[in-house]
Amino acid sequence: MTTRRTFLAQAGLITAGVMMKPNFLSAKSANGIGLQLYSLRDQLPKDVKGVIAQVAKAGYKEVETFGYNKETGYWGLHSKDFSQLLKDNGLTTPSGHYGLDSYFGEGKTDELKTYIEVANTIGQTYIIIPSLNHNFIKTVDDCKAVAEKMNKIAEICKASGLKLGYHNHNFEWHPVGDTTFYDVVLNNTDPKLVNMEMDIYWVVRAGQDPVAIFQKHPGRFTFVHIKDRDKTNAELNTEIGNGDIDFKTILGKAKLGGVKHFIVEQENYTNIDPYVSITKSASYLKNTLHV
Repeated sequence: MTTRRTFLAQAGLITAGVMMKPNFLSAKSANGIGLQLYSLRDQLPKDVKGVIAQVAKAGYKEVETFGYNKETGYWGLHSKDFSQLLKDNGLTTPSGHYGLDSYFGEGKTDELKTYIEVANTIGQTYIIIPSLNHNFIKTVDDCKAVAEKMNKIAEICKASGLKLGYHNHNFEWHPVGDTTFYDVVLNNTDPKLVNMEMDIYWVVRAGQDPVAIFQKHPGRFTFVHIKDRDKTNAELNTEIGNGDIDFKTILGKAKLGGVKHFIVEQENYTNIDPYVSITKSASYLKNTLHV
């Protein structure tokens, strides 16, 4: 997987506390909170078994994978062994991030076929595109071509019992002609085939409103990535509830967005042990936001 890229709106909660509870309940996950394993990318190569045990101990029920390697699998464990490791720790994996630039650039399906086999082996349902080479989306026609290729990939996935997803950063809202790549994707992909994974932090970094996007495209967002924005440095993450993103309002509209999986991701840590950090985030989501 390609290395990941290194709210503003303080919406007033005018509703009385007794009226807030139904909004929180609308965000309730039947699957349990998940963790994108990229959050522990520095620890995993050293002790994959120990890290997965710590993830379960921190209160997570799901993990989203990244970084599969055809030769070494997941940090030295091939698919079947990694799947067993998750099961041994009471974890499931609904989705994985798999880079597909070779398909978008050259139409090659070799990597896609490998990822489909891996996803099916470890019990995943969704293959998620984690990012995209910017050279593929320079013009509106480029963007439309990429959207059509997403539809084709999704059809291939469907034939193998899988679904396709797309994870955003903030470049998706850079102007392209009279539109944006994100708008083109949402307007030109089949909602039945292409699921969206909204990374709330990056939506906010792009100056966009997650709730407004849910309202404009209800039901499109099977996943959300949840990471908070540091109050003093917008380029840094912090534990959920410590930053300035209004998750109470945003996740209160999760049902409208179609969200089924709530995935915590922490891209960086400041003066805190990563395991303490992910535990605090899980606790806030469960005990304060009732996810």
